[in-house]
Amino acid sequence: MRFPWSTARRKQDLQEEIDGHVRMAISDRIARGEPEDAARQSAMREFGNAPLIEEVTRETWGWMWLERLGWDFRYAFRQMRRSPGFAVTVIGTLALGIGAATAMFTVVDHVLLRPLPYRDADRLIDITANGGDGAATFPAPWADIAQWIAQSHSFEQIAFWTGMGGRNFLDQNTTAVPVDAEKVSSNLFQTLGVKPLLGRGFVPESPGFGAAKNIGTIVLSDRIWKADFGGDPGVLGRTVKINDISYTVVGVMPTGFTFPFGNANSSQVWLPIQLGDKDRARDDDQYNVIGRVRKGVSIQAASAEMAVIQKRIAPEYTNPDQRIQHSRLRLQRYGDSLIDGDLSKALLALLAAAGVLWLISGVNAMNLMLARATARQRELAVRGALGASRWRMVQQMMIEGLVLSTAAALAGIGLAIASVRLAEKVRPIHLNVDLSTHLNIAILAMLCLLTLLSGLLSSLWPAWMAARSPMEPALKQGGPRSGTGRAQHRTRAALIAVEVALSLTLLVSCGLLLRTIYALRHVPLGYRTDHILVAEVTTIPVYRFGSRNMTVDLYQPLLKRVQHLPGVQTAGFMTEVPLGQTFRVTLGLETNGKPLYAYLKAVSPEVQKIFGMKMAGGRFFSSQDTATSEPVVVVNRAFAKIYSPNRHDPSAILGGELLNLRKNARTRIIGVLDDERQGRIGEPSQPEVDVAIAQITPDSSLYRALDGMAMDLAVRTDQPSAEMIPQLRAILKQASPELENTTNFSTMDQIVEDSYGSQRLAAHLLEIFGGTALLLSVAGLYGLLAYLVTQRTQEMGVRIALGASRGHLLWLVLRQAGGMLLAGVIVGGALAFASSRMIQSYLYGVGAHDSWTLFGAAALLFAFGMLAAYLPARRAAGVDPMEALRAE
Repeated sequence: MRFPWSTARRKQDLQEEIDGHVRMAISDRIARGEPEDAARQSAMREFGNAPLIEEVTRETWGWMWLERLGWDFRYAFRQMRRSPGFAVTVIGTLALGIGAATAMFTVVDHVLLRPLPYRDADRLIDITANGGDGAATFPAPWADIAQWIAQSHSFEQIAFWTGMGGRNFLDQNTTAVPVDAEKVSSNLFQTLGVKPLLGRGFVPESPGFGAAKNIGTIVLSDRIWKADFGGDPGVLGRTVKINDISYTVVGVMPTGFTFPFGNANSSQVWLPIQLGDKDRARDDDQYNVIGRVRKGVSIQAASAEMAVIQKRIAPEYTNPDQRIQHSRLRLQRYGDSLIDGDLSKALLALLAAAGVLWLISGVNAMNLMLARATARQRELAVRGALGASRWRMVQQMMIEGLVLSTAAALAGIGLAIASVRLAEKVRPIHLNVDLSTHLNIAILAMLCLLTLLSGLLSSLWPAWMAARSPMEPALKQGGPRSGTGRAQHRTRAALIAVEVALSLTLLVSCGLLLRTIYALRHVPLGYRTDHILVAEVTTIPVYRFGSRNMTVDLYQPLLKRVQHLPGVQTAGFMTEVPLGQTFRVTLGLETNGKPLYAYLKAVSPEVQKIFGMKMAGGRFFSSQDTATSEPVVVVNRAFAKIYSPNRHDPSAILGGELLNLRKNARTRIIGVLDDERQGRIGEPSQPEVDVAIAQITPDSSLYRALDGMAMDLAVRTDQPSAEMIPQLRAILKQASPELENTTNFSTMDQIVEDSYGSQRLAAHLLEIFGGTALLLSVAGLYGLLAYLVTQRTQEMGVRIALGASRGHLLWLVLRQAGGMLLAGVIVGGALAFASSRMIQSYLYGVGAHDSWTLFGAAALLFAFGMLAAYLPARRAAGVDPMEALRAE
């Protein structure tokens, strides 16, 4: 085998051999009596074309293609140095498209394609019940799980888990660290195929009643081990407290491991499930289930087997509703169960938009390369006349395109990282999207693919067109101009129309989302949002209060201190402020034989004054509604329309009884709030039931569900937030030390802004994509017309000399631009009509096929296009005929 690095030595040997042959021939002729000069000329003529012999000989060595490739790369870099303006324009154009596509793929990869930190994750199956309408899913009781384990042959392991419930804390001397605590079966880590980094984890045992090998043990996440124990290997065997209950550390999981899968930065601990008498019944504790199918077993086969098993189990349910709910099972890959359908559709739609922008940039770069190839026709004709094949010329121009796209990819990486970081800053807090910028193999592979495709897209067609052009016209005097035919002009005009069409698609989508944001901003909320500071008190260490009343011992003293701060007009607690994303409780009732679900909130009397909520009837809570007074509730108009005996008169519900707040203590409805936007601005008001915090005592059935979880502290103040937050943190620290650093602060105005959520983020991204596409399209149109005007300078001079008016020449160029724009708008309108359905679920107050938005985007694009065309048209109209004819 010949290697390329030995070529230089072989070239030297070949040259010496050729020189030796020539010298021998010259010597022979001189010996026969020929003069030296004549002998040299005769010997060279007899030997033939030495460079051709060298090239043919090197072809037999192999690796010649690699040497030619090196020549092409060196030539491409020389071309970049020779025409830096052209190179920068192409690189910048492609960088915009590559950067946008890479940034969106990075987000999609981190959210939808992220690998799970488990062995053979594609064999992990999430098992849930989904009887009834088939949309809702339900966890499973132990009685079902036990039969699945005993009867199934499709699974190697079946494990189960459940959350600890409530807020959980790891005791750290004087403070408590919030943790995500999960109760898991002893074989969960085995099922996931992950071993602890330290220790043994839980001892494998057959799950069942009386299993006691793992009682009082705990496994820590790597994050907790490093953050709270300093990464000390001696942590094994140490006693830690969760919610003031002692556990022995038996393991530490590897870095990056989480379960349930989520944020790798979350603080997690795992405790063993201890089955008790309550698990014998099917109407009590329910568990999430995950299984590992055997090798070679498909999910369809496992589903068929489990369907047969569940068909035998379902009749054992005594409750008719539960029997229906658990009549069928849904098996899906665990990774698929983690993906939110609406979020995935939104991200894929934005990825498609980024792909359109990349395509526009590629088409624009192709147009530039076509112009460049036209200007180099004489150079290419000379190369062809000297023997270069069409493929060699195509290859050389494609290498130029690849070099430019590689430079664009390097610039695009910077744009992608900057875009992702910018998106992270404008991302709503509650939108759970991973927007980190770390690279992986998938992202690098996509970047390389985009680089290759960009090089091919921008250079292949121009190279082929240039190589097919006839050489004779280009070799004549004035060849570069005469070689530009109608076919190339039509091709470039068609490319501009394609750019316009794709740009219109992005602009229409952007317009629809901007109109959605406008409509949302003008929706009446039903409450005030100005001058309200909100503290999300979500890490309350409930266990410290034991059987004490948290309202008396925590909320009321804290509230009094806040209300006495300078600048505070009033302050109050509620479990979740309107449009908040902290903590939501749903109350299930029954009316007219049908289930009724309503938001359940605990509030203090000051809330109505803080938010300026209006009453549709009755009154709101007051300071007289205490633990010893008559239990009362307030509902909203949406609730009254469903629950009231007179749906047209909300006041008819006043005085009615609703639920038991304490044993044998039915609550009376004393007021009806006017409707307000609670969860999302785009959704109508949902049924809501409010309970006075002061009346929720430890013996209340709602105490653990409301007071013992989290609260939002709302403060109406005339002071700047920057001045109030330090004072509020100090008061929260006095109440409980961990609240100082774990409480998040925001204003109601910001919460409203964040509630626009994915619509606002998508609108911002499409603003960038649409604006960039518009810029590229307009720039491409301007470049094409400017080039055509330059090429037709003589024609313009002749027209003027023959009597054409300058207005006629102006109209000539503008008409050509209008034709390209009109063709692009027609095609783009059809594309926009078809693609707008992708964002239909994100629209509010505007239809997916809104004609005004389509017309406005088309008019905007047409106006900018004609403005770009006016400049070269004006230059064409100002041509001096004498100078044009003399120059030609």
